Amino acid sequence: MLEPSGSGLRYIEVVHEGNQARSPEEVEVIRALATRLLANGQCRDKHGHVMTLTEQDILIVAPSNAQVAALAEALPELRYRIGTVDRFQGQEAPVVIYSMTSSSPEDAPRGMDFLYDPHRFNVATSRASALCVLVGSPALFEPECRTPRQMRPANGFCRYLELARVVPL
Repeated sequence: MLEPSGSGLRYIEVVHEGNQARSPEEVEVIRALATRLLANGQCRDKHGHVMTLTEQDILIVAPSNAQVAALAEALPELRYRIGTVDRFQGQEAPVVIYSMTSSSPEDAPRGMDFLYDPHRFNVATSRASALCVLVGSPALFEPECRTPRQMRPANGFCRYLELARVVPL
């Protein structure tokens, strides 16, 4: 599991099938991760001082309101720090956890264009000032692109995986 300190990009693989707008498997992993970070996590502020992570230091982002509701139910102490990309535009936190929710590109309720939208993905991941953790199904990194227009956003999304450190459960 993810160490409660450090910085950079991380990916936690959660295998699941048939999930569209809600992923109980990802909710459970994120609940465990957030609990661990709040119990033992640390970060450095801009002056180099080490601080213990608090609820205000974590944002949890999901693409659908159904996943946001499931995460808020599982993590009531963080309910005001959980939302869609639109909710957190302009905000920042040391740690951002991004739940991809859908099991595959074909399962994404709003389609592949929404799932891999580079602007939404950038807003979600760039909210992190120290650590960004993407939680999702490995099938999301195997899109069946049929046009160059589909390849561009999928390539950007897959680039995250190339740069991230994969963290085992």
